[in-house]
Amino acid sequence: MTPDISNWRASPNYDYIDRLVAPDLAWEWLRRNSEYQHDYSKVEGQTEESELLVNAVRRRWGLQFPCPPYFHRR
Repeated sequence: MTPDISNWRASPNYDYIDRLVAPDLAWEWLRRNSEYQHDYSKVEGQTEESELLVNAVRRRWGLQFPCPPYFHRR
């Protein structure tokens, strides 16, 4: 989940940020956080539901999920 930073100075690439509501803006910054990316990769890499891991990530980052997580087998 490494972001493409090749055009990070190009203002048009970030014009959409002006139209974001608070939760969307928070997500844009959270998903770029390397520690969050690490935690996410641990959850995503699970082949079976791991409620303890999901809850730990949820607590660490202050996330709330409206539905139970859906884990798919690869």
